[in-house]
Amino acid sequence: MKLRSNVLKLALFATGLSGIVAEYILSTLATYFLGDSVFQWTMIVSIMLFSMGLGSRISKNIKVNLLERFIFIEFTLSILAAFVSVITYSASAFYGYTGFVIYSLSVVIGLLIGMEIPLVVRLNDEFEDLRINVSSVMEKDYYGSLLGGVFFAFIGLPYLGLTYTPFILGGINFIVACGLFLMLRSVLDERLKMRLNLATIGTLTLLFTGVFFAKAIITYGEQSRYKDRVVYDEQTKYQKITITRSEDGYWLFLNGNQQLSSIDEVMYHEPLVHPVMQLSRDPGSVLVMGGGDGGAVREILKYEEVEDITLVDLDPAMTQLGQTHPWLVQMNRNSMNHDKVTIFNEDGFNFLEDDNRFYDVIIVDLPDPKTVELGRLYSFEFYKLCYKRLRPNGLIITQAGSPYYAAKAFNCIDKTMSSAGFCTVPLHNQVVTLGEWGWVLGAKRGNKEGLKSALRSLDFHQRSTEWINREAMTLITSFGKPVFLGSTDSVEINKIHNPVLYKYYLDGNWDLY
Repeated sequence: MKLRSNVLKLALFATGLSGIVAEYILSTLATYFLGDSVFQWTMIVSIMLFSMGLGSRISKNIKVNLLERFIFIEFTLSILAAFVSVITYSASAFYGYTGFVIYSLSVVIGLLIGMEIPLVVRLNDEFEDLRINVSSVMEKDYYGSLLGGVFFAFIGLPYLGLTYTPFILGGINFIVACGLFLMLRSVLDERLKMRLNLATIGTLTLLFTGVFFAKAIITYGEQSRYKDRVVYDEQTKYQKITITRSEDGYWLFLNGNQQLSSIDEVMYHEPLVHPVMQLSRDPGSVLVMGGGDGGAVREILKYEEVEDITLVDLDPAMTQLGQTHPWLVQMNRNSMNHDKVTIFNEDGFNFLEDDNRFYDVIIVDLPDPKTVELGRLYSFEFYKLCYKRLRPNGLIITQAGSPYYAAKAFNCIDKTMSSAGFCTVPLHNQVVTLGEWGWVLGAKRGNKEGLKSALRSLDFHQRSTEWINREAMTLITSFGKPVFLGSTDSVEINKIHNPVLYKYYLDGNWDLY
């Protein structure tokens, strides 16, 4: 009797583990396909918890054959949990929009998990008093949730990715169902044994088939998101890195968003680097935030007076690609392996908080601030840290998205940097594959008109540039009348406790692009 009770509790432990990981997988998929991480994680978790409550209510209608129903629910849950990524990527390939599929899966999986908990309590009722029964059952479920979170954060997403982590979950539920079946086989009638035998064989066949074909299906689904052939694809702990190749060149995407193209990356990297480097009186020490592809470092190394470059990029997989991938190494001229470059793979905000060095130039080459997490690196607090770590004549520049497609976000970055003590000048350029793109340059000393005048008088004859020259500086510092940029009066400063930037970004006129 005690053994049967323990097996039931083990089943709840496994349910708690797989349930919480299923929530995380679906939330990650929703963020990747639908964007806005805060909204997606909040809604997926909330909907699954609601569905669990609904499932618990539905379970009261199950009055007979509790064990059989529980085992069948486990088998069903193992199949759904295992195939969430495969189903989502298949929907992406054939239908394009995946929101309905992801949220439907969260409802169904939540219902099944919610049905299991009351069933185990009722099955365990004959082995323990109600007081002990309820507390021990819920305890095992919560313990499983903790282990599931640890597994997803440290093993599942970093090493197995969204391809194989779901099959681990499915396997856990399957093993638990089989364990219950074998343990209690002697008390089941022959017809029930036959049904459960068929369910076991069918579920096992589906799981093995899924594991075998999952990579190909997900690769096909991922390829459908891009017009060119995917030549590299990796889900890291932090992001999805994809490289595609067309007849004209290579393209780099992070979480499905274009970062650069070999066709015109100089039209992005040269305005990012050369104006701020040319303005600097002595750019001996340069800090690069992000920029793991190496394009910015390549341009910085054109200045012989640079003594050291510190590059801080959260994802080691991205900097490793910048150091080893044939296209990126060719593009950045092997700059990421230069002896002047020191790479730190850690959060940029935390790095600045702990850093005790000073820099002449800070170049912020990060993805667009479309999430709260990224918005932290465009915040007032972040720019204050940058101000503190810059020398008296120090300069900073950040990529700032599109001044036209996301005008409020662009203005917010300018206003936020200015509020941190910098004298700022916005810049923009037509990057063919990105559209109209912008940067914000800040100086610890000077005034806006003087800074703009200095930028327009820069001479690049001594630098080996492909696009930028003196004439270009007149163009990229000129915006005309603020017809599209609008007024900054209604734009708030982006702060950690008031993260408005990502909302401005998501509310941009991206449908015009």
